Order: sequence, then C-alpha cells, then structure tokens
Amino acid sequence: MKVFKFGGASLESIERIQQVAAIVQSFPDQQILIVISAMGKTTNELEKVAENFYLRKREIAAQLLFNIEKSHTEVAEKLLGSRTHPVFDQLQTFFTEAEWTLGEKPGRPYDYYYDQLVSLGELLSTAIVSAYFNLAGVPNTWLDVRDVFRTDDTFREANIDWEVTGRQVEQKVLPLFKKTNVVVTQGFIGSTDENESVTLGREGSDYSAAVFANLLNAESETIWKDVEGLKNADPKLFPNTINIPEISFSEVIEMAYYGAQVIHPKTIKPLQNKQIPLYVKSFLNKDLPGTVIREDIDVKQLPPIIVVKKNQVLLTITAKDFGFVTEDRISDIYELFHKLKIKINLMQNAAISFSCCIDNSPEKIETLIKALHENYKIEYNEGLELLTVRYNKDGVMNELINNRTVLLEQRSPVTIQALLK
Repeated sequence: MKVFKFGGASLESIERIQQVAAIVQSFPDQQILIVISAMGKTTNELEKVAENFYLRKREIAAQLLFNIEKSHTEVAEKLLGSRTHPVFDQLQTFFTEAEWTLGEKPGRPYDYYYDQLVSLGELLSTAIVSAYFNLAGVPNTWLDVRDVFRTDDTFREANIDWEVTGRQVEQKVLPLFKKTNVVVTQGFIGSTDENESVTLGREGSDYSAAVFANLLNAESETIWKDVEGLKNADPKLFPNTINIPEISFSEVIEMAYYGAQVIHPKTIKPLQNKQIPLYVKSFLNKDLPGTVIREDIDVKQLPPIIVVKKNQVLLTITAKDFGFVTEDRISDIYELFHKLKIKINLMQNAAISFSCCIDNSPEKIETLIKALHENYKIEYNEGLELLTVRYNKDGVMNELINNRTVLLEQRSPVTIQALLK
C-alpha cells in the first residue's frame, strides 16, 4: 500500500486536478490512500471568515463564505459537467454546517471557531476530487478523516491519540480497500471525542499522510509538490540550486531546524519510526526522479546545504554587576525565552555577556527587554541575516559571506553559521 499527499497547489486549477487524476491512474491495481489539502488559497480565505466572524462582522464573514461556496461549486460543475451530481448535495451540507457556526454568538476561544470553519476547506476539496476521480475512471471511496483521527481538544494544534486512531484505521479504513483500491481523505483535520473538528497545526496535511502511512504500514509515502524535489538551497534566493536525489531523515530534520522550508520534523517521525521511505516528487512531471528521504544515506554525496534566515536580531545581554554569566544566570535567561516562546537560532556566551540570534518579533523582544532590564543591559542589532552551510565545500561559505560583516559565527565539522550585517 502507498500513501500519496497532494497539496493545495496541485488543486488550484481544473487542469491540475485532471493532472492529479492522471498521476493516480498511472498506478493501476495498487492500493493507495490519498490525503488531500484544501484547494489553492482556500485555507487563507476561510481564515478571513473565522476572523471576521469572531470580530462579530457577520455580514462580511457570510459574504466571504458565499464566495468560497461559489468558487467551489463552479470548479465542481466544470469537472463533473452537471449540477445533478450527488456531490453538490454533499457540498451544500458542508456549507450549511458552516453557516450554522456563523449564526452562533462567539462564546468560546477563537481557536475553537477557527477549527470549525477552516476544516471546511479539506472537506470540500476531497468531496470534489473524489467525485471527479470516479467520473475519470479512478474508482475510489471518500472518507471523512474526522471519523478516524481522534485527538485532544487543543484547537489549532491538536494531538493525535495514536491508540484510538490506530483502532479506527483498522476498523474503518482497511475495510474500504475491499471496495476500491483508492481511498480519498483529508489532511490537516481530525476530531475530538465530542465530535468537534480540530486542525493539526503547521504542515498538518503532510503529518496526516505520515500518520496514515505509519498506521497502515505503508510501503512508502509520496508528497506531490510543484517542485522536482528537495533542493540544497532556496531557488528563490539562489539561481543555481542542486536537486538532492536522496537524503536521510535526520538530515531533513537538521535542515528544518536551521530554517529550511522542507518537510516538517513532526512529519518525519512517524515514517522514521517504521522506516517508511518518503518521496518528494513533482505533480507537474511525475517522471522526474524527485527526492527520496530514508535512513542510512551517505552524507559524503550531499552538496553543500545552504539555509538563509532573514530579518534576524542579535541580542547581547550583559550583567549590570559585571558578574560572570554562569549556569544559574543562563538558566534564568533560558526560562524567560521559553516562557515567551522565543526560539534561539544561534547563541554564544562570554564571561559577562550572552549573545543570541532570534527572529525579529518586536512585541516579544520588548517584553523580554523589560523582564531583563533590572539585572541586565541589553543591546540589539536588527535587519540581520543568519547564514547556515552544512557540508561546506569549495569555499562556499566564504563566497556567500563575500566581505560582509560577520557579527557572530560558529563552526563544527559539519555546520558553519554566520550572522551577517
């Protein structure tokens, strides 16, 4: 069995949806569970619905929801050729439920309403795609993932109950493959014990696919994207990037830690636990080799991996009494960073000072400075760039620095980081 995941970019036009169907058709007689995201920018549009609803701007929220209904209905009609198809009743049911939510008076936290409304995107896209697949010669069964993924009630960042979800997969998902070889379901969403919709946080659809792959003991997972695979650098910043044909799970986690926009670590773990390879391939050209992520890859074959984080701030925290910044003081500083949810991207301490590089978040930095002001003097520089190079070869790091001022630098046998002005 294989698990495929198609993101919003693969569904943003009629032609691309047809292309997705063609990809699935090219795997005849194989059992495939397909996880699908919301179409195009639907999630962003639904977020605006939720925001306006919570601000009690109901007319605006209702109009935005109507626009989403109109666009999805038009897509379904173009794909299916007629509004007589049963899927239109299914779509109407979803929108009616959303309208009921808009009819409520907000009495619960915003995150709850966010999940009830934003989860609509995946339900709409999968219903339409499933109906089109059947029409296009890809027999499939549509599955509401909320009947399978059981979570806690941490809205917008729900945690999966693996034990319950595992039983649901065995009882409700596996039998579906006796009907059709293809099952279509949603990413990003789940449900609590109270049957309240939840979302799974950042990169939730990739994570959903990984959870299914783990619980189904899939032979592989493939994430279909609009790029040919993982690159050694961001193509938007560097014109001559190199495609990485294979890379290890741990290396992808390292890349993500340093700020690369690759696969989120929480997606990697369920696959790594069962040694299930993850393929990243292009839905624009399925014949391109893409990238395979698995264990036991020889790092010697990797090109220099370059990660750039812009809009960085260098904080230098110095004890006012000129006392040493020892373990007890560092512990206090760390605790404050943790409390404010400030991630340190690079750090270095001297005898009486502690320097660190963080993302520029003015409100958090202001709160941090106020909290430290009594005992510490704080200096900071803004508008900096953190450059990370792993497997530095042929003087790549020196070439990238190119006479710029280095404010902070760290080196290890594998990784070099430089904070540049």
